[in-house]
Amino acid sequence: AWRCWQRRRPTPMPMPIPMLDTGTPAMTESSANALQRGLANRRRVLGDEWVDQSVARANELNVEFQRMITAYAWDGIWSRPGLERRTRRIMVLAITASMGRWEEFELHIRTGLLADPADAEAAPLDLDTIREVLLQTAVYAGVPAGNTGMAITLKILKELGRTPAPASFHPPADTA
Repeated sequence: AWRCWQRRRPTPMPMPIPMLDTGTPAMTESSANALQRGLANRRRVLGDEWVDQSVARANELNVEFQRMITAYAWDGIWSRPGLERRTRRIMVLAITASMGRWEEFELHIRTGLLADPADAEAAPLDLDTIREVLLQTAVYAGVPAGNTGMAITLKILKELGRTPAPASFHPPADTA
């Protein structure tokens, strides 16, 4: 017998991945358009250098996967009107840190820090935002996730020549 607090919930249906015609000879016009829009979004958020490297690494094993994520994730999701790109990047940071997907976390930290702060479509990040994301992540996903995220961010900041200034651990003494 089900108690009222144990209501049976329907199993959520997974979001279907639309069939993407990725075959090179006969790619449909709509698939080609989604691929081009996705590639433009991907370049805007991750930068030309990263996307050029990714595209250059395409091979017979991964080319359809690369096309699928470019059209589905970078056009179908990153183009949706419901959230700004910066919010989407913040969500990516929290989710990848929570799941321990550190290579994707590092990619979005690096490209977010390198993005032009005046270009909202590039989803730029600042230290205050990263700090808040990692504090929130530590509370909900565990301190080790926040700790690793901080370490990765500090490593990237050092590589970029943007190491944060030292700060005192101890709060200022009360002078009252």
